[in-house]
Amino acid sequence: MVWVRSTHVDKPHQHGDWLAELDSDERCAQLREHAERLKHICESSKQPQLLVKGEEMVEILIGLNLDQESLIAALYSPAFESQLIDLEQALAWGGKSLPVLLEAVQQMQTISALQHFQHGKPSLVQIDNVRRMLLAMVTDVRAVLIKLAERICFLREVKTLDEETRVLAAKECNEIYAPLANRLGIGQLKWELEDLAFRYLHPSTYKAIAAQLHERRIDREIYINDFLQTLQQALDDEGVQATVYGRPKHIYSIWRKMQKKHLSFDQLYDIRAVRIITDSLKDCYAALGVVHSLWRHIASEFDDYIATPKANGYQSIHTVVLGPQDKHVEIQIRTQAMHDDAELGVAAHWMYKEGGAAGKGSGFEEKIAWLRKLLAWHDDMAGHEGLVDEIRSQVFEDRVYVFTPKGEVIDLPAGATPLDFAYYIHSQVGHRCVGAKVDGHIVPFTYHLKNGERVEILTQKNAQPRRDWLNPANGYLQTSRARGKVVTYFKKLDRDKNLKAGKELLEAELAKHNVPLAQAESILERFNMVHLDDLLAAIGAGDVRLQQVVNQLRPETDSAAERIERLTARKGKATRSGKQSDVTVEGIGNLLVQFAKCCQPVPGDSILGFVTQGRGVSVHRTDCEQLKHLLEQHPERALEVSWSQAKRGNYRVNIRIDADDRQGLLHDITSVLANEKVNVAQLDSRLDTATRQALVTVGIIVAGAEDVQRLLNRIGQLKGIHNVERVTQ
Repeated sequence: MVWVRSTHVDKPHQHGDWLAELDSDERCAQLREHAERLKHICESSKQPQLLVKGEEMVEILIGLNLDQESLIAALYSPAFESQLIDLEQALAWGGKSLPVLLEAVQQMQTISALQHFQHGKPSLVQIDNVRRMLLAMVTDVRAVLIKLAERICFLREVKTLDEETRVLAAKECNEIYAPLANRLGIGQLKWELEDLAFRYLHPSTYKAIAAQLHERRIDREIYINDFLQTLQQALDDEGVQATVYGRPKHIYSIWRKMQKKHLSFDQLYDIRAVRIITDSLKDCYAALGVVHSLWRHIASEFDDYIATPKANGYQSIHTVVLGPQDKHVEIQIRTQAMHDDAELGVAAHWMYKEGGAAGKGSGFEEKIAWLRKLLAWHDDMAGHEGLVDEIRSQVFEDRVYVFTPKGEVIDLPAGATPLDFAYYIHSQVGHRCVGAKVDGHIVPFTYHLKNGERVEILTQKNAQPRRDWLNPANGYLQTSRARGKVVTYFKKLDRDKNLKAGKELLEAELAKHNVPLAQAESILERFNMVHLDDLLAAIGAGDVRLQQVVNQLRPETDSAAERIERLTARKGKATRSGKQSDVTVEGIGNLLVQFAKCCQPVPGDSILGFVTQGRGVSVHRTDCEQLKHLLEQHPERALEVSWSQAKRGNYRVNIRIDADDRQGLLHDITSVLANEKVNVAQLDSRLDTATRQALVTVGIIVAGAEDVQRLLNRIGQLKGIHNVERVTQ
């Protein structure tokens, strides 16, 4: 027999009949008072159907054991949606909770703005965004339950309307609300939503299955009754405390199983179904033993969801046996608590008794926590490691869901602005953006979007991004994705200028060593470049340091004449300024020693020597990239060296400072240098207007590595400093 909820809609309506289902005189009196007030309002406005719908929703939620506050909110919800009552009235009649619940239910109505269901099946991404948006918008899960009840009433209402309206309503419920009820574990609502939607989407198939069920209903009921008597007697004889009854069938579930297993109606195992409800967990397995001792079971159809619950928390034992006359009978075995969870889901734990607070029932907090964690919506996602934390952060705590003018849902980080939205749609939409409308009203670029708002971007063909969009203080862009697109735009815009500047810089520097510019082609891979123009543009933009490029080319391209000239100039100069050498070459007498410019070693640094051709020993820091490159080609030229104990001189060191651009930055840096009594040989600063970042390079004279490290530490403590480090020239 097909299960259909019995409601007063199916029979002549008598106002207040549904109150008889309440188990408390006090609750009954309170709801009657609200119902009488609502009746007067609806009759005055000549909209009695709103009272009927409200009472029908209450009747559905009574079956879920929902609390008193939720029942009152459900009663008023249709009238509130039709603007017959306002929030002030709700506050006066039901306290603080009533307006909150009514507003939350109304927020979920945003789903009706979607246009996907009118133009075929929406994408999985869009469906996922909508489902997550619904839960992100609602802070009280009771509002979701009220909305599910309202959707069931809505599906019943459209029964007599035109086919297009029925199909659109069915698609919406089938794609959004039925899966939502399933994730909440509310079997009662899930099955009715699915059956009603299936009825409108596949009317002929629905009628065919219903007819087949009805055609053999009497024979099946006689068979099930005999089966139940035999089973109940066997359980009683074994001392198993359990209740046995026939399980109602749902047409949608029958059809889905036929599709999944490619079976005809006659081949289905669970047309004849029985449920056993026990008092305890051990009785579940005791009952299973009794069932399998009476009839032979089909091993492939056995599932123990008690030992291994489903993703939504469902627990039960499923088995199929060959009953009398070799007919298949499906049997489900579960405790009363498991049954309540399966049928009522989170609603099973709401408390409404005197002194009990809603939501404090056994296991409720865990159930809600579970709901918040499992919004991936696809069974194969539930077990992925790390998914829970990702969903928690990505869905609820820092996300906002807004609509495009076409009704698509866009998922953005919380705090996103209209400009962020524009760049999410397309780079060109962002570049050409000149204004934005939210819900039809012009808003500034700094406006923070809110859940459920409809955003429209205004563009002009010749519009361009502004550099001040990148300034964090202005608040135009909040997402790195949008900011990155603007930065890329300006980099491309400045490429020609950077290319020209980089070419001039590199040509001038290489000319000192008689190195042709084309020789730079040989080191493109070293800098992860494909074309020479890319390297030149990077030099001009400051992304690649000029001296790095020159140092890569100079060791291999210095001419013999240059080597002789430098050797002659340095001949006999093993010390600086005529003083004793600062470096001792291990095991060797006097040799020409020079300090490498690529890494600028100072006393205190770990050093290593490299024997050059005609230029003596070049001393490098052991972590020098240039030294590593040289040793890869000539490892035999490495030479142990160490700092001598002689009085040390002064050494040139370059440091690079990356910081936020601000007023007084250079003053603060030079003040540190002055306080440390450091001589400054050179100071260069450059401002990146696109990112509002400052780059400061300082050449200083120090006595050793300790002085350098102390200075780095002091500068690093200044406001807005991101990084400070030693660099090459």
